[in-house]
Amino acid sequence: MSKIYYKSPEEVELIRASSLMVSSTLAEVAKVIGPGVTTMQLNNIAETYIKDNGGIPAFLNYNGFPFSLCISPNEQVVHGFPSDYVIQEGDLISVDCGVILNNYFGDSAYTFPIGEISPERRKLIEVTQECLKRAIDKAVVGSRIGDVGFAVQSLAEENGYGVVRELVGHGVGVKLHEKPEVPNYGKRGSGMKLEEGMVIAIEPMINAGTANVKFWSDGWTVTSRDNQPSAHFEHTVAVKKGKADVLSTFSLIEEVLKEKR
Repeated sequence: MSKIYYKSPEEVELIRASSLMVSSTLAEVAKVIGPGVTTMQLNNIAETYIKDNGGIPAFLNYNGFPFSLCISPNEQVVHGFPSDYVIQEGDLISVDCGVILNNYFGDSAYTFPIGEISPERRKLIEVTQECLKRAIDKAVVGSRIGDVGFAVQSLAEENGYGVVRELVGHGVGVKLHEKPEVPNYGKRGSGMKLEEGMVIAIEPMINAGTANVKFWSDGWTVTSRDNQPSAHFEHTVAVKKGKADVLSTFSLIEEVLKEKR
């Protein structure tokens, strides 16, 4: 797809509704995620919740992807298959979810710390979330795609982390993946100018070690080449004047996690 779909204010509200369903689905995952649970159990809970609430799992059968969630433990960067993998104390579990509601798409991802995690893993999560926040701050009218990527890259690399380059954020709303591509690296002042009506998925994928990745023979799963852990956070964001409008939310997830502590 070569053209950009500019969304009307009414369409932005429809994308917000689908994005908030993604957020509430991830909150349902948050309720049960923990040691002893399999990643397939999480997938099934999410799929049931989305369908019960009138949505369609956007990932299921997308280009042949056979599940409703991408679940990527530890060194898996993105696009991991739910399986009989039993989640363990100390794991990082990245969960990526997409929903179609009223024919519009929402997309968001969250990396869950399982129980007591190491200080190194805690820092990786915190820096990746901060990368996302800084990138969102640049998702305003008049900024450029390179400003968004630079915000992620500069903070990640200052902390000695690898910024994955083979996978990028993207436009979202009418389809799951639209133009423009939104890399997590770039030069300030370079690339396409951001304009009102653009809705983009910003999604830092940050590795504790090398930026280099491996693609598995399943055609989907991506891991860090040095098998060090990776973190992934994603929001669906409408470009606005002055301040970006974040259409998905982590607050529902974080309320659940707080109650579980």
